[in-house]
Amino acid sequence: MPFHPLLIVNIGAAAAICYLLYRMQAAHVSFTKRVFSALGLGVALGALFQLAYGPSSDMVVQTNAYLDIIGTGYVSLLQMIVMPLIMVSIIGAILKLKDATSLGKISALTIVTLMLTTVIAAAIGIVMAKLFGLSAAGLTASAAEVARGEYMQGKLGAAQAISLPSMLLSFIPANPFLDMTGARKTSTIAVVLFSIFIGVAATGIAAKEPQLFTSFSHFIKVAHAIVMRMVTLVLRLTPFGVFALMTQVVAASSLQSILNLINFVLASYSALILMFCVHLLIVSGLGLNALRYASKIAPVLLFAFTSRTSAGAIPMSVQTQTRRLGTPEGVANFAASFGAVMGQNGCAGIYPAMLAVMIAPTVGIDPMSVGFIAQLLAIIVVGSVGVAGVGGGATFAALITLSAMNLPVTLAGLLISVEPLIDMGRTALNVSGSITAGTVTSRLLGQTDLAVYNDDSAIDLAAADPIVR
Repeated sequence: MPFHPLLIVNIGAAAAICYLLYRMQAAHVSFTKRVFSALGLGVALGALFQLAYGPSSDMVVQTNAYLDIIGTGYVSLLQMIVMPLIMVSIIGAILKLKDATSLGKISALTIVTLMLTTVIAAAIGIVMAKLFGLSAAGLTASAAEVARGEYMQGKLGAAQAISLPSMLLSFIPANPFLDMTGARKTSTIAVVLFSIFIGVAATGIAAKEPQLFTSFSHFIKVAHAIVMRMVTLVLRLTPFGVFALMTQVVAASSLQSILNLINFVLASYSALILMFCVHLLIVSGLGLNALRYASKIAPVLLFAFTSRTSAGAIPMSVQTQTRRLGTPEGVANFAASFGAVMGQNGCAGIYPAMLAVMIAPTVGIDPMSVGFIAQLLAIIVVGSVGVAGVGGGATFAALITLSAMNLPVTLAGLLISVEPLIDMGRTALNVSGSITAGTVTSRLLGQTDLAVYNDDSAIDLAAADPIVR
């Protein structure tokens, strides 16, 4: 099938920008500057495509299909190394632990921090929904929104079948090799648990079989070095991935649809920004410089924003925590892994809370009553366990919450037109929450390397590892 001349022009423009980003890399422009440049160039090119062809045009669809090779391809490469990174890092961290109680403390502090921040996020979502006067009453539905509502109704049975015991049971890796493929929503946690078992078993033979333990420790050390090299190689592609993903999002977004639901968009981002400020306050309360913290985590948040995948951000999150924030690898991996499937501040906290407050008045319920809010917060905390850190996780969290509150789930489909735009901010907040949990855990256990944290040269991945240049 011959190429349309305009399609060739579009691909050529994207290729030219990719070449520019490559030249910036060759000139050793800082990693952070390249990522933000890629974001701006992606927005500009996407807006140009939208104005020239329209967001729903065949030309935009065809162009995005080629951009998908770069954008989705980059995300796939990151997902490729998630499981190996989790395994070697957690096993290696356990082998270095002096006592088993450290493992319990790390897990407990990480999970508690994730749960508490999710409660705060949900409370902020409730307040913002009230302040902006959000309500599902009177919203009109297009064909796409009706279809989305029917889709959510069809998924309701699966959401209602989930209980806390069944969710906790799903964490157990009955088939760890299956979970290494990411086949289940809880595969990440299952691999974490499997890695813990391996690490604990290995430490158990240290006294009886010291030679075997030494050999195994050396193997893990070599494997860790190779996996981290893979991580660094993939991270070199971050500016290109951010550019392609951002171009796709902007080109395919309907400005009119956004304007129709601008109140919900503004309320959502107000809540997201406020919760991010809460993260900074928590970090500041630990005696750490919040502005330095924000500068160092900006690139990984930007990737999460454009890619809309918390799980895919795990490798970059771990490297950010260890090489920029001075968090030990074990803590960083626990926080990034747990944060991708539970306690997500944006997808499992703010979003379900806002939807519940919007929909409640349509069935005659006062969303500001103490009983309603208390029940809502409790359900959100429980429902936040096991939310997959990929696109669609927020929808599943909303289904769990709305069904548990006996609220109609189909009305949530009315927001489909702005879903991608909101999901970008939610995902960035999810990753921010997991990094905050890692920082809190590391700091409270006295394991944070303050020399690394206070080293402003570590703001750049290029300074931490020359290969990212």
